[in-house]
Amino acid sequence: MVMRERLSSLLAALGHGLLEREAAVRLALLAALAGEHVLLIGPPGTAKSALARRLHSAFADTRYFERLLTRFSTPEELFGPLSLKALEDDRYERLTDGFLPTAGIAFLDEVFKANSAILNALLTLLNEREFDNGTQRLTTPLVSVVGASNEVPADDALRAFYDRFLLRVPVAPVGDGNFTALLALDEAAPRIEAPLLPAEREAVAAAAARVVLGDDFTAACTSLREWLASHDQPALSDRRWRQFVALARTAAASEGRDAVDRYDLWLAPFIASAQPHNVPALQAWFEDELLATPAHEAPWLERAVQAFEKQLTIEETAPADDAGDDGAGKLALARAIGLGERDDDAQPNAQRIVSARLEETLRRRWSPVHIRCRVEQVSEIEAQVAASRAEVQSCAQAQAAALATRLWMPPSLCTRLAHAPVKALRMLDHIAARLAATRAAFAALPCDEGATAAPAPIAIAEAVE
Repeated sequence: MVMRERLSSLLAALGHGLLEREAAVRLALLAALAGEHVLLIGPPGTAKSALARRLHSAFADTRYFERLLTRFSTPEELFGPLSLKALEDDRYERLTDGFLPTAGIAFLDEVFKANSAILNALLTLLNEREFDNGTQRLTTPLVSVVGASNEVPADDALRAFYDRFLLRVPVAPVGDGNFTALLALDEAAPRIEAPLLPAEREAVAAAAARVVLGDDFTAACTSLREWLASHDQPALSDRRWRQFVALARTAAASEGRDAVDRYDLWLAPFIASAQPHNVPALQAWFEDELLATPAHEAPWLERAVQAFEKQLTIEETAPADDAGDDGAGKLALARAIGLGERDDDAQPNAQRIVSARLEETLRRRWSPVHIRCRVEQVSEIEAQVAASRAEVQSCAQAQAAALATRLWMPPSLCTRLAHAPVKALRMLDHIAARLAATRAAFAALPCDEGATAAPAPIAIAEAVE
């Protein structure tokens, strides 16, 4: 719990003033905690470099390196100048102190603009945390690299380097809803008083190694793999699957969980999306398909209720049979009580009372069998609604318990997931109320105790999906 509280405090400090960056902030810190790299994709001026600098302040005893890359950048700018003393001894070595090979957190802006000489050296540095300096291969203290780019590289030659960034996070300018808040922002970044120590990172890594894979997590990963294949999306490499699992284990361990579950697949859109525009589709898959978020609309139920309500209106307003003495008797009754003649002296209230009595007399009466069948038909739908409500309520309770432990999941996503069952329950309660009123109205239909005719079922089967 101490680590959870520490991380929660760090996230609050890192995200202070970074509007609409809750996912980027969480993913950057989680990636660094897991020893992975993150790529921020978006236009200039969207706080990519500010996030990287803040991320460095969250880790104690780590050096920071930052560089804007262009096609004219040289290896010396990233890896250090050549050592003249080493050259005198016929050794080709660089003075790396203060450069990328000695950094813990690094920010590489426009990372795909670099030339092949730089990119080839970066491949080994990012993946193996090693740097070839002359005849030596040195281990580097690199924790995480934050890369930034305005766009995803289109050159196939850059695919291997692009794959080194496990997390790819789209960032966009602040939307209209937060524009006023953007104008009033205080530029000062909060100071982090207690950054994470190397020993704390090692403790999280040790705890992550003990986290087990839950069956629902494994099933969710299988579903993700099938979804990618069915939607013609690039498959994840074996390495990325393993990195994904390690990242999820780190998230679970830092949240105090001993197993990963399907909710950890909220990370999938930022790992499995080859392009930024694919992220929303994968987010929808996670919420709507994987978690089976209850729908707040049920078209077939709405059509069923409308069918019952329409039939009720028909039966409530159906006139009595006109055949035989029954029709003649009702007309005679009308004349007997004076409604067939104009009576200017009659009191309005009395006329209304007599009219109501006549209307009731002229209404069709239904057999007890008919009324019972109609009530039972509505009750069948009510039972389905009640079962659906119980299922949604149970899922909502289980989901609330799962979300209560989440530290890394963005609050907006937690809120959206928690609110979905509420909207579904409101919809079902509204449907249930309409059905109850309809059932009561069917039960109150005028009854002819001597009749035995049964009704035809209300045709709603074609409305059921």
